Amino acid sequence: MKADAHRVAELSAWVRAQCARAALAEDGFGARIWAAADRGDLTHVQAPLVVRSLLTAGVDTTVHGLAACLYAFATHPEQWQRLRERPELVRVAFDEAVRWQSPVQTFFRTATTDVTIAGTVVPEGTKILMFLGAANRDPDRWDDPDRFDLTRDPSGHVGFGMGIHQCVGLHVARLEAEALLTALARRVAHIELTANPRRHLNNTLRSWASLPVRVRPGGAESTTIAHISSPS
Repeated sequence: MKADAHRVAELSAWVRAQCARAALAEDGFGARIWAAADRGDLTHVQAPLVVRSLLTAGVDTTVHGLAACLYAFATHPEQWQRLRERPELVRVAFDEAVRWQSPVQTFFRTATTDVTIAGTVVPEGTKILMFLGAANRDPDRWDDPDRFDLTRDPSGHVGFGMGIHQCVGLHVARLEAEALLTALARRVAHIELTANPRRHLNNTLRSWASLPVRVRPGGAESTTIAHISSPS
């Protein structure tokens, strides 16, 4: 246990160093976050934490979100055809995939005051484990919540959090997803699984250890096989 704690401490120190102003490119997102701290939009204590959140999201959750899109369309070919016919639905497609799969399943929050939830008193300062994946499939909020459906309006899902705790990399993730799905919709007629996907077991992240898919270009006999593995 002591050895593990020592390794975690070393890794945390390295991550903090990478998020410092001096370690970042002058024209990158990280530098802009530090510039926001200089303007007073956030504190200089918060700046490296926001940089860390942005970089972390780019390593795993964005990848899992894109994989969720490919899995959704491989298992729902009629929805892929809908997107090809209406490419303006790319944002709806990404948000619906995030709602449906919820790459981030849980997250801790802290009660800022005493609150009663369903008859249970949660004292101020208590850590609360929020089940985002459950909220995104709540039948009181979503019609037929287990269905992936591009005719649905997925706005209001909590796959990226909500309010002041909303994901700082949300717009970057959407930009990446829209670029990928737009390019695929123009060139790919079918997306299909080539083998059974294997889930990556994790208490927080919903992802795949292996997601083998084949894309079939429109109007061509050739095929391309993509194999997605978890970055974790």
